[in-house]
Order: sequence, then structure tokens, then C-alpha cells
Amino acid sequence: MILWIASYPKSGNTILRSMLSAYFFSEDGSFNFKLLKNIRQFPKKIFFKNLGINLKDQDEVVKNFINAQKIINKDKNIQFWKTHSGFFKFNNKYSFTNHHNTIGVIYIVRDPRNLTGSISNHFDISLEEATNMMCENRFLIEDENDIPVYIGSWSSNYNSWKALQGKNYFLIKYEDLIANKENYLIELLKFIKNLTNLNFEIDYIKIKKVVETTEFNKMKISESINGFAESKIGKKGNKINFFNLGKDNKYQNYLGKLLIDKIEKNFELEMKELNYL
Repeated sequence: MILWIASYPKSGNTILRSMLSAYFFSEDGSFNFKLLKNIRQFPKKIFFKNLGINLKDQDEVVKNFINAQKIINKDKNIQFWKTHSGFFKFNNKYSFTNHHNTIGVIYIVRDPRNLTGSISNHFDISLEEATNMMCENRFLIEDENDIPVYIGSWSSNYNSWKALQGKNYFLIKYEDLIANKENYLIELLKFIKNLTNLNFEIDYIKIKKVVETTEFNKMKISESINGFAESKIGKKGNKINFFNLGKDNKYQNYLGKLLIDKIEKNFELEMKELNYL
């Protein structure tokens, strides 16, 4: 069964995956980028190739999301999967996933005002373009040779996954995770243990190692030395650091009043719900 790690892009999915992969796929909790390969991303072309469909036909692809997941779930073990897709029903017919293939979701959300700066840097677009991207229902095309991911808007992405609210749904705010990684990792592990009935003990020594080795500056240094597969090349051929500002990303330092007002107006309901306003 699939346990999704879901988010709007640049909301903290990578740090969350880093912590979970270090805990579950290393001996002592020491993180390195190679461990992220244990948490794959959906949708990707590779998971549809055996279905005999036209991968250039978006309707055919979304029609077969469930079939692709059935193949993934032939492995009966619990699997962590990353996605930026919303939990949408495409063409009012075809759901992104269902309860037969999904055991639950860990959804990480981030203040959209700070998110603007991260999106602007990562996709090499202006702050205004980043704001418009969050406010509109869009596809995300990270690789022209792969499947576009329907991320929706920031609010529709967040709201869509609440369909799993209850014991199958763990919501975490990026800001809370960064402020207290140890406590939130413990709570995440309890959630996973109760949800999946996986037979593992919560190792507090290992948790401390996970927190230590996923510290932002260490990951930033590792990227500068070893590179990082999820970083991008800018429009002028420049390398864009994936790990950019960290805790120094404060929207008050770069976001003008017009864009702040636009974000707060568009997402007022959700931001109040999440205590961002």
C-alpha cells in the first residue's frame, strides 16, 4: 500500500523525505542524498510503460493512474511515495488515487508568502510569476520528456488531500517541522506505526542522528560539493541551488505589499485555518 508524502512544490517535501529516508533506510539515521531514491515520485512515465497506452495523451494517462498504482502495489509492503499532485478527480471521472491503493497521506504545507521566494528561485521566475502560479490551477512540467503533474493552486492542492482526514491523514506545517524536527519526527513515526502496523521500535538515538544530519546548512554544503539531482539549471545556464535560504527565507524581506495582499486575499480562508493569518 502507498503512503503518500504530498505537498505543493517547494513546501518542504524534500526535508520530510530526507528525514524519513534517513530513519527507515539507513543503519544509524545518517542522511545522504542517495537515500532519497527509496522514496520515488508519482506520476512518472516509467510506471505506465507496461500499460500499453499513449503516454503523450494526458487523458489516457490520468485514466490509468489507478492501474499504474495497482502494479506498484503488487509489492505488498508499505511504500512511501512523493507527489506534488493534488488528490483530484480528473475530467470529473478519474481519481488520482483511491482507498484500495492508498493507506494514507502525510501532507506538508507552507506559508504561501514564504513559498513565493522559493518558487521564484527554483523555477527561475519573477516573484509576480511565482505568485500567479500559486493562485492559478496549473500543471507542473519539470521534465518535458515526462508526465505533467496537475498541482492545481496552492489552496486547491491543500484542500484536496483533506479528503483523507481522519486516521489516514497527517498534516504538518513546514514551519513547525523546522522549528522542532525531533518532536515532529517522533509524532510522524507514531502515525506511521499506528497506520501501517509496521513492526518497528521508535529509536530515539537514531532520531537524534536524523535531525543532526538533515540540518539545512549541512544539506546545503553537501549539495555544493556533491550536487543534487533535484536542483535546476536557470534560463541563462546558471546552476540554481536547491537549498537556498532556509530559515532566512522571510517574505517581509523581498515581497512587496501588492503581492502580499494578493496572496492573503486569495488564500485567506486556508491561511486563517492554518494560523498563518
